[in-house]
Amino acid sequence: MKMNLHFLIVLCLAIGMAGCEFLDTRTDLNLTQEDIDSDYSKLRNLGYAPYTFLRNGFSVLDGNIAAVISDEAEQTASSSTSQFFNNGSWNAYYNPLNIYSSNYMGIRAANYFLEYSVDYKTKLAQNRDTLSDGGAKYREDVEDIEYMRAEAHILRAYFYFELITHYGGVPLVKETLETDDNLDLPRASYDEVIDFIVAEIDQYKDQLQPNWKARDVSRDGRFDLGAALALKTRALLYAASPLHNEGNLSAKWEAAAAAANEIITLNRYSLHNSYRDLFLETNSATSSEVIWAIRCGSSNGPERLNYPIGSEGGNSGVTPSHNLVADYEYLGTPDPKDPYANRDPRLAASVVTNGSSWTGRTVEIWPGGRDARTNVNASRTGYYLKKFLNDEMDLVHGATKIHNWIVFRYAEILLNYAEAMNEAYGPDNNHGYSLTARDAINLVRSRQGVGLPPVVAANANEMREKIKYERRIELAFEDHRYWDLIRWKDAETILNQPLLGIKATKTTENIVAYEDFNVETRKFIAPKMYYFPIPNSEILKSNGILLQNPGWE
Repeated sequence: MKMNLHFLIVLCLAIGMAGCEFLDTRTDLNLTQEDIDSDYSKLRNLGYAPYTFLRNGFSVLDGNIAAVISDEAEQTASSSTSQFFNNGSWNAYYNPLNIYSSNYMGIRAANYFLEYSVDYKTKLAQNRDTLSDGGAKYREDVEDIEYMRAEAHILRAYFYFELITHYGGVPLVKETLETDDNLDLPRASYDEVIDFIVAEIDQYKDQLQPNWKARDVSRDGRFDLGAALALKTRALLYAASPLHNEGNLSAKWEAAAAAANEIITLNRYSLHNSYRDLFLETNSATSSEVIWAIRCGSSNGPERLNYPIGSEGGNSGVTPSHNLVADYEYLGTPDPKDPYANRDPRLAASVVTNGSSWTGRTVEIWPGGRDARTNVNASRTGYYLKKFLNDEMDLVHGATKIHNWIVFRYAEILLNYAEAMNEAYGPDNNHGYSLTARDAINLVRSRQGVGLPPVVAANANEMREKIKYERRIELAFEDHRYWDLIRWKDAETILNQPLLGIKATKTTENIVAYEDFNVETRKFIAPKMYYFPIPNSEILKSNGILLQNPGWE
């Protein structure tokens, strides 16, 4: 197969627009065939190419996190494209979160590399001395391309999981298609794509590097065994959930539990000793809790976008809802003068509340305060985002710090395990594994620095609600909430409720009183919004082969 120049141009455009820098992903448009055949670095860059299509969670919607399409948060800017989701006006012609083309471009990049590198050993041996240094460098290059070929299979599976999570069943493309090939492909079913994802992971997991952190930290961020198993766990959990498991088949939950247990038994991951610090700087990649993160380099984008309006350089950005804040449980007796005292420590680690010390000052949301809702571009909810953000950064003078987007972490795996085990076997039956559902959720709740009491749940139904709650709190703002509500089929209830904020009133006695209020009426149209519409342009060019999701016709 000859090098496709258009394909390389597309790759370069994608690399140039990427929100995160993923290792060395440069692709050279001036390559000759001889360059590619004889130079390991050029072949390596083709292997890196699929990584450039990964989404950076810090900038997926309006250049910011996507929590605003769930009940977690509101975007400060009234012109935000998230409003198309929140008022139900998005459609097959305009979808601010459309990922259809970009994920198929990633799939094409993976397919291309797999096809081009079939005879990689021969290519790597051309025009080089394979005997120098005993052939060590040649063997090292061969080994790395072998890992990359396995990674390409997992990347392809990852892109398909993204697609089916958003759109349901999609066409399965397992080879590079050219313009003269038949491009009008029908949709495979959701379960068929899940089967493909699981088969890819099971077939190639043992060909992956077991642990890039331990082997070569400069390559950490590429798929390794743990990351592949985490993808399998999430995929099987989603497939077992009510949206995709109409008959509530126990076998699907059992498969999801077994997949999560496979990661747990690696004995490689553990919960970070500080929930707040986990998401900051190098911890967000190097922590023992992090299974896989997208490296985003040094920047101040998250802080600049989300610092309070009263802080120099801040733009408010994504502001947490009172719906979420009110759900953090009390650890002791509520304080009538301070509703944020004696709460789950994850609240203070994730949300900036009135009276908080943040960015070197006290946050003031009461009328006349520096962060009051009535100020231009101030938070519409009375709260500001803290999770992921470094404190006291000098934005005026361009200070920057490392940011990495965590895709998979061990706490999620424990909660995935708890949910699947509870549905398959109940709260307290470990099925011969090391943990019960109750054990797993309590590990998350008792993590160092959080220290919550064990859950109280008498049966599987009560435990189900406890697990849903724990995911809401533990995984807040990490792009889980919307998809959890979708897969549980809870979106039609939760996302049709008003989004709440908080008003603070400061009296002459310097006492602050709080009152919640409706920030916005949300609209989720069931059942059609449980899946994104296939982009209308794809429907039109398929000559009637590609069918639209129901309700979006």
